[in-house]
Amino acid sequence: MLQAHRSIARLAGLAALLLVRVAGGAVLPDDRVDLFYSKYSGGGMTITGESVLARAKITEDFAIEYNGFLDKVSGASVDVLSNASVIKDERKQHTVTLSAIHDKTTYSASYSHSKENDYISNTGHFSLSQDMFGDLTTVTLGFTRSRDLVGEHSGNVITWLGHAESKSYEVGVSQILTKNWIAGLTVEAITDDGYLANPYRSVRYFDASQASGYGFQSQLYPETRTSTAVEGRMKYYLPYRAALAASYRSFSDTWGVRGSTTELDYTHPISNIWILEGRLRYYSQGHATFYSDIFPYANAQNFEARDKDLAASKNTTIGGKVTYAWLPDGWKVFKRSTVTLDLSRIQFKYSDFRDIKDFQNAHYPAGQEPLYHFNVFIWQFYGSIFF
Repeated sequence: MLQAHRSIARLAGLAALLLVRVAGGAVLPDDRVDLFYSKYSGGGMTITGESVLARAKITEDFAIEYNGFLDKVSGASVDVLSNASVIKDERKQHTVTLSAIHDKTTYSASYSHSKENDYISNTGHFSLSQDMFGDLTTVTLGFTRSRDLVGEHSGNVITWLGHAESKSYEVGVSQILTKNWIAGLTVEAITDDGYLANPYRSVRYFDASQASGYGFQSQLYPETRTSTAVEGRMKYYLPYRAALAASYRSFSDTWGVRGSTTELDYTHPISNIWILEGRLRYYSQGHATFYSDIFPYANAQNFEARDKDLAASKNTTIGGKVTYAWLPDGWKVFKRSTVTLDLSRIQFKYSDFRDIKDFQNAHYPAGQEPLYHFNVFIWQFYGSIFF
């Protein structure tokens, strides 16, 4: 799909991508096959995602995994309609992961290729996890590098604008504190450089010569960005086999964005057939230093952005998941099989991004339009067969 909507598509396909990750510890996961479907609807966008995952252990100490993902988008985000029409596009992604165990160390390496009409991405990842202190502590080190080619689609012509490169360094510690309580801490540092702007979004500025009271010009972003994230999490297993999990994540970058995420999760199994899960998530962030909903005049700053992803905002997610084991005790070569339905509702609210699409004919003075808000509904369905 078009680069303007990549972040939304990744949200719609998040569950499928999470299935690719290899569990920690000194035992490789079971062989499995997953089929996945998702639908995202909200904010003027409809996105569907389809995925297949297959994992096989070649030996007890070595496994290979493949994940193929396809998402399709139609619509257009509110902040690109000033210079982009309704969009229909698709993104294809292929990921291959190799995992190996040596003594108490788990190694994982993966390569991912993603392609859409105006964006091509290649990502490599390597991590190792080491169990120590009687297997009560696990230390994880990870490195990810992505190199992307960014383009702009205009009619039937694609203009390639430049490359963007990202490097991520991750250190994590997981600790078993008691027989019922486990906690962890992860620190991640990310560096980005190259073409980091969004070619489909424009900034607006006061212009008395226009009937609307404002004009548009292209965004201009810095070519470097450094981000740091710290996440703490815990999970407590309740006496009746249920579990309560909580996490807090803090984020900051050199663009001035400061954000935090708080999440609570509850898991409740029923017999060996059903697993019920609920979650509540709250996220808030401040705006980037070079962001403004409307600038005082054209070329007011060296760097300018009116991307709602860089605005001050908050969102609240309420979700639930139901997993049913229709082969809980296995059958012949199958160890077990499950189907899962996951539903989420996300409410987005912006503190300094205004809705000039829905209220463009309501005769609001420039810069005094109502603040933008919208709701998103995501449903995901996937089935898993374990061998």
